[in-house]
Amino acid sequence: MRQKTIGFIIVAIAVLIGLIIFLFNNALTSIVNTACSHGPECPMWGTIEFQTNVGIVIMIFVIGIGAYLIFSKDEGDSVNISQYVPKEINMESYGEVLKNSTEEERNVLEKVIGAKGAIFQADLVEQSGFSKVKVSRILDKLEGRGLIERKRRGMTNAVILKPAENASKGAKFDIRI
Repeated sequence: MRQKTIGFIIVAIAVLIGLIIFLFNNALTSIVNTACSHGPECPMWGTIEFQTNVGIVIMIFVIGIGAYLIFSKDEGDSVNISQYVPKEINMESYGEVLKNSTEEERNVLEKVIGAKGAIFQADLVEQSGFSKVKVSRILDKLEGRGLIERKRRGMTNAVILKPAENASKGAKFDIRI
């Protein structure tokens, strides 16, 4: 939605540029009419035509950029987290997993569970209050234990909760440094 708004603003600016070109062209033409006694052979007429054409090309280019933004698909529209939400989440089975996790891992896991099993990593950073690097390292550990899965989507990852039955098997091999 934001991208379309920017596109409309750019097109409006291009229309303003067109109006300025028109007004400038009219003013210059009237000046040349009164100042130039040579008629159409006067070199000022060529200058007016060149400047007008350059202005029109710039205006068309700016309108093209605005139209591209208006009609292109917004990045936020193409990524929908609901497609990753697990069908079932058995909350009781995660109790043991949460007990065997560090406080930071528990914080991140609770945010993923609270989001019905799927959340964008960028949202996780925002909600947890941890830095991007810290969240990434915590997710690496959780992914290594088989608790979550990350899928690359656009400029972020979708973090998806895996069934706790599979995750508890991977918890035995958790190596903490």
